[in-house]
Amino acid sequence: MAGALKPLPRGTVLCLALLCGLTLLRLIVAARLDLAPDEAYYALWAAHMQPGYYDHPPMVALFIRLGEAVFGKTSLGVRLLAPLSAFIGSLLVWDAADRLFPAQKPGLKAALLMNATLMIGAGAIIITPDTPLLLFWSASLNALSRLIESGQRRWWLVAGLCLGLALLSKYTAVLFIAACFFWLLTSAKGRGQLCTPWPWVAVALALLVFGPDIAWNYAHDWVSYAKQGGRVEGINPARAAQFLGELIVGQLGLLTPGVFALALTGTWRLRLVRREGARLLLWLTAVPLAVMLEHVLSDRVQANWLAILYPSLLIAAALLPAKRWFAGALGLGYVVSGVVYVQALTGLLPIPPKLDPIALQLAGWRGLVGQIAALKSPYITTDDYALAAELVFYGPPGLRVVGFEDRWDYFAGYQRAELDGVPGLYITHRLGGPCDKVGALTRYEGTRPAWPYKVCSYIAIWPGRDIPHP
Repeated sequence: MAGALKPLPRGTVLCLALLCGLTLLRLIVAARLDLAPDEAYYALWAAHMQPGYYDHPPMVALFIRLGEAVFGKTSLGVRLLAPLSAFIGSLLVWDAADRLFPAQKPGLKAALLMNATLMIGAGAIIITPDTPLLLFWSASLNALSRLIESGQRRWWLVAGLCLGLALLSKYTAVLFIAACFFWLLTSAKGRGQLCTPWPWVAVALALLVFGPDIAWNYAHDWVSYAKQGGRVEGINPARAAQFLGELIVGQLGLLTPGVFALALTGTWRLRLVRREGARLLLWLTAVPLAVMLEHVLSDRVQANWLAILYPSLLIAAALLPAKRWFAGALGLGYVVSGVVYVQALTGLLPIPPKLDPIALQLAGWRGLVGQIAALKSPYITTDDYALAAELVFYGPPGLRVVGFEDRWDYFAGYQRAELDGVPGLYITHRLGGPCDKVGALTRYEGTRPAWPYKVCSYIAIWPGRDIPHP
């Protein structure tokens, strides 16, 4: 029949089925786990939508708000868009890879590798600012792949829109713009494009989309930019080797060892490929990596910060012809993610809770909040913003949580808590330091103690902020 759609290749169908199955599995796991502390904190943002926040731009709050519109203020509601973003991002990387390298068609392998990493495998069951950042970074890459394939400059506008949304997700999206500038500057064809208005219009569009966050920071003394930009205080050569080692070990874990090896090999070989797409991927890898390595000279780089490298790294890995290594890397990656899911749901492996990052982040929050609510204090405060967020998310409406940190002053609508001289309770997980201790609490992973807390008497000597329940 003329005009009939061609059936999809069997490999494509199987890969799509796998991605759909993984997405469903991630949704199930996400629904069953307590929120991690930062997730509870971002859920507070979603309850009080603003163009900017003390820590990050607002996109993660919008994602949570959309999920809660479907499933309410539940774990699944908060996390709904995390597995869905991983699914959509995988398709965007798949499509971009095939457009950049039409002869090799590495997209299917790139999508499989993305989902074999622990960063996506575990990261897709929780929601953080990296969730929308990675989605819109992948969308920006996809737009540029279409630009390279078709030569139609209107794709610059799509790229600019996606980059604006990425900037509204996390400020490190500016590294995509910097990488694109070097990509264009280092070739005659690219320099020709810089002489046209299109790349500049794309940047202007990105800044226009990002404008509300700029305006919010202008009205709040640039607090978010100062916080994120003030991490580097000077070179610390004595600890730089330690920080670099931690960064490498972190990437071995998040990429998983087999994918890590393929990514390094593929990126090294990519420099020999004489295509515009290869140059773009190299700059999208080199610029963020150079910034992170510079940061290592002065401070620790969190392993998840390098997630923006993964689309370009894994497309490069997918271009390798080593089928046996590819299959082994995939197998190991999916097994590792599966073990993480099982451990998160059951605590099956006898890992001491203090050495188990899953237990430290996800276990026992409802039980701890129940213990704190039973204390019947006029108010509760803490030196940990994340614990405060867990108290508000899981606590009963009558539990009054007061924040005395500066960050709470940047929430519109939070009421000042006039508590001068009023006694309350102060909860801390920092077991050292001065404290008029009146009790102790424990957060549990199942029946095993995960982390101890001190309960201290507290008398407010300056106004805080009431943190309202979502």
